[in-house]
Amino acid sequence: MIELLILYVLSEREMTMYAVLKQILGHFSTFTKPSFGAIKPALTRLEKANFIRSRKAMSDGGKLSGFYSITQEGKEELRKLVLEKISDNPLQFHSTVGIKISCSSYIEKDERAKLFFQLKSKAQEHKFTAENTLSNQKSLTFYQKMILDNTIVEYKNLVTLLENLEKDNGRNS
Repeated sequence: MIELLILYVLSEREMTMYAVLKQILGHFSTFTKPSFGAIKPALTRLEKANFIRSRKAMSDGGKLSGFYSITQEGKEELRKLVLEKISDNPLQFHSTVGIKISCSSYIEKDERAKLFFQLKSKAQEHKFTAENTLSNQKSLTFYQKMILDNTIVEYKNLVTLLENLEKDNGRNS
């Protein structure tokens, strides 16, 4: 997921490693908070794969800094990462869905429609599983029932959000 975030922020402009981290935190801190320790190796992996390039130049502060920019291959990889099938694991789904929606402006309208449908279908599947668990598990504690009930509401809200995004995507280019 860190690669998706880095490529997304670099699709906006060239930046230093510090600026990459700052932009990720600015856009995505609700979903994730990567450290420099996560950013640096991811930048190295992306550069080795030719998805980004780096150059050394003097920063505004007068220090020699590394500046990173996305390549054409990186733009295609970003598109693939946004469209990549989302995990069946509910915990991973929950942490990933907001990031994918946030990055969806990068992809084309028809690809966005497919992404929103995929996310909505997976959210409905997770909601159905939670509803079945709540209905069929008689040994659940009060707290487990409350958590499941809250989870069901969260999935209902997510489905509604995605339906609205689908409608908006259908109207806009």
